[in-house]
Amino acid sequence: MNTEALDLWNRAKKALGAAQTIVHEDPDSSASRSYYAAFHAVSAFFAFKGKTFSKHSAVESAVHKDLVRTGVWPADIGKNFSWLVSTKSTGDYGGGMHVTEPDAAIAVEKARQILECVHAQNPDIFIL
Repeated sequence: MNTEALDLWNRAKKALGAAQTIVHEDPDSSASRSYYAAFHAVSAFFAFKGKTFSKHSAVESAVHKDLVRTGVWPADIGKNFSWLVSTKSTGDYGGGMHVTEPDAAIAVEKARQILECVHAQNPDIFIL
């Protein structure tokens, strides 16, 4: 595996672990970490294939265009990624709006599902 993909995959796993740890004490930060777990996992998947992105929106677009529309991933996984984008925005920039503890727990689960999809594509490379 190339070093960029490996680094991104390790970041994804660490971010998911952090998100799980802080669900109860800091739901906003947990939701953000969940998003970054998914973002880094997807970025690792594409980096392994030699494709990189300069914008977060480009990663979200690639999830839908290259993975969901082509049938590589089910549509609900694409929806999960987009939901994480929105929830991260609330957690990071929501002003008076905050991520609830139940939504932070859902974010962790959605991120976990995305890591599992990446793992399933190359289980010998993306080890959980």
